[in-house]
Amino acid sequence: MCSAEPVNCFPVLVNILSNTLLRLFNSTARIRVWSNPFRSIQSSEMKSDFFFICLSYLLILAAGLPPHFAVSSMEDYKVRSM
Repeated sequence: MCSAEPVNCFPVLVNILSNTLLRLFNSTARIRVWSNPFRSIQSSEMKSDFFFICLSYLLILAAGLPPHFAVSSMEDYKVRSM
């Protein structure tokens, strides 16, 4: 009925349980539950801004990782850990 992810499965479970309880009390009403866990970006300008922000963040992150590994291996060399 739903994917294994809790974000998607919980609203479906609530819907099934609530409608089952309503049927037990002989009600004709139904409860509908839906989930929108992620906001959708509609305009193309916002999509491009979001893309460039993420790209900038990844480039800064990628620029900082190699020195981290180099310093780490130099520390290992200094303490002669092998």
